[in-house]
Amino acid sequence: MTTATAPARHTASSAGAGIRPRWTWLGVGAGVLGFVATVVTATGVSDKQVGPAVIDKISRTSTQIGGAVGYVAVAVLLVLAACWRSKIVQAFPDKVAARVVADALVASAAALTFGYGWKLALADYMPGGMDEKLFTREGQFVYYMLCDFGPWIGYLGVVVAAGAVAWLGLRDRLVSKWLGIVSLIPPLAVLFMACTMSIAGFPGMVGPIWLIIAFAGLSLGKHELTGTAKS
Repeated sequence: MTTATAPARHTASSAGAGIRPRWTWLGVGAGVLGFVATVVTATGVSDKQVGPAVIDKISRTSTQIGGAVGYVAVAVLLVLAACWRSKIVQAFPDKVAARVVADALVASAAALTFGYGWKLALADYMPGGMDEKLFTREGQFVYYMLCDFGPWIGYLGVVVAAGAVAWLGLRDRLVSKWLGIVSLIPPLAVLFMACTMSIAGFPGMVGPIWLIIAFAGLSLGKHELTGTAKS
């Protein structure tokens, strides 16, 4: 007679406890790349009345770099989501908030593919681009309008992920309290800006910054979620 023994359930705190994770640095990288692709290379201008003539005031090189770097940021977000699903969701399968983080990162990656794709398209069609003669100035302006908020709105998924991490910290006690509080700021800020001023692109301002701070905190701090602190 043989006796079957159920395999021990893997948890982040039981496997490699105390060893700082390396995959979490992908979040920092995604945040830095996203900040460059969205904020540093933004196509916005300070004109009060924007029309087709604005095309002459933006840098094609900066626009192209922003779109290309943005594509890399999307790829890193997808790898980060896969790592989160493999390391965190499998360790804590009963935590819905942990699943939300992975799904929200993928949602942002999908949306940002369009945002940064429109940015590359603008660089292609505007003066100096390979296909500058395919569209009139009015046609180029359409792509400019898509870029006005496109790369910014896509970070809404990251903001949702921040809210989920806040829950993991303040409700489930799986991350440090300070990180839970910091992660609560982006969703509250976006909600306030949307409800009071109808600003659609604020996720693009706070999303990349949150990625940098939160995942640096997960990388360097002690959290039960990552197995660096015991429950």
